Amino acid sequence: MLHDHQQGSGSPELLAPAGSPEALAAAVAAGADAVYLAGRRFGARHYAANFSGEELRSAVDYAHLRGVRVYVTVNTLIRDAELPDVARYLLWLYESGVDAVLVQDTGVASLAREAVPDLPLHASTQMAIHNREGVVRAAREGFSRVVLARELTLSEIEDIAADAGTQGIGIEVFAHGALCYCYSGQCLLSSVIGGRSGNRGMCAQPCRKPYRLVTAGTDDFGRPKDLRVVPAEDRYLLSTRDLSVYPRLDLLARTPVASLKIEGRMRSAGYVATVTGIYRRALDAIAAGEAWSPSREDMRDLALAFNREFTEGYILGARDIMARDRPGNRGVPLGTAIGYDPRRQEAAVRLTGDLAPRSGDGLAFCTDDPEEDVGAVVRGAPAVRRGIVRLSVPAPVAVGARVFLTRSADLEERAKRVMEKPLQPLPLDVTVAWEDGTPCLEAVIDPTGGEPLRVRYRPDLRMEPARSRPLTGEQIAEQFGKTGGTPFAIRNLDLRYPGGLFAPLGELNRVRRTFLERVKEAVLAARRPGPDAVQPARERTGAAIAGMERPAGSHRKPRLPSVSVYTDTLEGAKAAVRGGARTVYLEPCTPATRGLLEEAAACREEGADLVWKWPSITRRDFIDAATPLLPSLYDAGVRGVMVSGMGAADAVRRAEPRLALFGAAGLNLWNHRTAAELAPLLRCTASPELPADDLAALAESFGSTPELEVLVQGNIEAMVTEDRLATTVSGEEFLGLQDGRNRVFPLRCDGEGRTYIANAVETCLIDRLPRIAGMGIDAVAIDARGRGARYAGDMARLYRAGIDAVGRREPGVLPGLKDEVKQRALGGITGGHFVRGIEE
Repeated sequence: MLHDHQQGSGSPELLAPAGSPEALAAAVAAGADAVYLAGRRFGARHYAANFSGEELRSAVDYAHLRGVRVYVTVNTLIRDAELPDVARYLLWLYESGVDAVLVQDTGVASLAREAVPDLPLHASTQMAIHNREGVVRAAREGFSRVVLARELTLSEIEDIAADAGTQGIGIEVFAHGALCYCYSGQCLLSSVIGGRSGNRGMCAQPCRKPYRLVTAGTDDFGRPKDLRVVPAEDRYLLSTRDLSVYPRLDLLARTPVASLKIEGRMRSAGYVATVTGIYRRALDAIAAGEAWSPSREDMRDLALAFNREFTEGYILGARDIMARDRPGNRGVPLGTAIGYDPRRQEAAVRLTGDLAPRSGDGLAFCTDDPEEDVGAVVRGAPAVRRGIVRLSVPAPVAVGARVFLTRSADLEERAKRVMEKPLQPLPLDVTVAWEDGTPCLEAVIDPTGGEPLRVRYRPDLRMEPARSRPLTGEQIAEQFGKTGGTPFAIRNLDLRYPGGLFAPLGELNRVRRTFLERVKEAVLAARRPGPDAVQPARERTGAAIAGMERPAGSHRKPRLPSVSVYTDTLEGAKAAVRGGARTVYLEPCTPATRGLLEEAAACREEGADLVWKWPSITRRDFIDAATPLLPSLYDAGVRGVMVSGMGAADAVRRAEPRLALFGAAGLNLWNHRTAAELAPLLRCTASPELPADDLAALAESFGSTPELEVLVQGNIEAMVTEDRLATTVSGEEFLGLQDGRNRVFPLRCDGEGRTYIANAVETCLIDRLPRIAGMGIDAVAIDARGRGARYAGDMARLYRAGIDAVGRREPGVLPGLKDEVKQRALGGITGGHFVRGIEE
């Protein structure tokens, strides 16, 4: 199998998307070094065409015969019940010769290491790895590459690559395409709104919907009162621009980045051909030492392929990340509407650049309200007179409407030519020598840039001495030199013909065809594991599946869980402890040592533990500021630190190993194998996306460590983003986003200004406590951040009362407690995924 493209190996790999067989062919034709694609299950783009099993195997062979690597995405979160199928799938991918798999679920990664350890692993961007410690851990856990979070800057990436612990692991970054508003793998917004989970490949893209920013005062429970809309021209507050590093590609090409990734598995083959081709030509020119500069024509073609306006992204320090005015394709400006004839349904457009519409082009007539945009397709060949063109438009357009070219027939034709052009064949050096009249053929081929491959073939043809007209060397060379219909071309033909022999030309052709087929089989076999590797992998996979069918968990006994409370104030922490909380996760806006010390003492007096809740995202500045505080906090009685990433956990452990580690929901605990990977933690939170049956299965197969906690109350954190939306309005007690159905999603920001968006409706599982206790769950958690001390105290008291009622076998108490919860809730209450599950 091909080794991973490592950092520091020259020009970075160009990695293109292949959401369909057509897009795969386009990527290969346009010059991609590698492609990433998915099967019909376990990939994070459920709505792409993707590949059936037969198509995927054919795709791997197609790419490998053309020297292109194939990475397969297995980057969704996996339920316990699905793990056996995932194990079989990983084995099948290994046997098929894929060059790597991208994974999000740490349990899947551990399964791959156990069953198919020779299958290279890439850490998907869905793992949200965003610090040096996270990359070091990935390297230690056997990953050969990490796709870093899109939010990292180039200086952070270079710092990560320079660390001794990251040597030998490839760094991959996104170079072009759509940007997620939230850190990938941390977004639950689509899931909590409509049950379509981005972590299962089914994101409904609620970030492209309109919202209004609202503010308010708050009542005693932190709920908004007297909502006011913040005046703003733009409505698409969560909509990002598209990334394009092309203008500064020469800068990125000189960095220790192993791979530049083009996003777009939902895009057309024409899009893939256009974008891949532009980046390929640019990277080749840069690698050749040419004085490369971005081409105006290329920039226009990238925009015509698709754009929501371009940004150079966080990676290059851009500040223009957002495109809040409209969420769709911008195309390229064409002109301005100066009139409309309703009788002819014809708009007059004054052109403002050097582009003119042609038949088959797509147009958009845009006003300030995207919902009033009008689309049109150009028919015929419109004439341009004095810079004005008249175009047929099916609906009235306003004078002054901006006109954009959103689909270019010319660009599509050029992309089609790229896809139709003959592919660069693999060169063969062929020697033909005769043994007892038999032409024995040997090919030397170097399909991967590694060790040359030798293929020998002795056919069943024995040429006889000619009676009258022997074949000449030129005739034989002509037959053996043909390669039409194959991915090969004869570069050198060494014909050692003794002369004087004869065989029908058809027989020579048969020998050549069989020989080239043998070469093809040898090239593909060289990219697949051999029988000596496959059989042990099958045995390991079978053993892993058998172990999952008979889990070695403790088969947890029912127990009464303790109560934990998240809060962001000292007052909230004190109220939670008075209400019966045994653990308080305190997330102050800044590393406030005095407050943590004060609350640690107060918790200790009440027999409770104080845990410092770190932000969901812990980049270098935070880690460097926070870790020196840990020894003194432990000495003062702080019980531990709660983290959302294992890189942060390693930073804590290195700075103060005596502190206990607690895992937040951001660790995406979906299955028992992930739990085993998190065993160094004292306690970990199950994913709030798990339905009750899946949570029960997780608990059933769970060992005694770490302890298992479930979020039972509060507005679930649904997004974390580098966008400073929550800092645009100051001095307000409450800030939120209001959608088109008037649901209000609370906003808050952490000490570094990062914005968090919570669900508009509170999760409430107080009436489900008997089921939760029956699963053997160790603790239940209430999220009271942003809700004030009274909410924290009351909710802790109500859940403590509910747990006590379960212990007394008095479930009739719970409906009354649920009513009390509802009276304090923000946006109403829901049983969430625990009750309704997620869409499949």
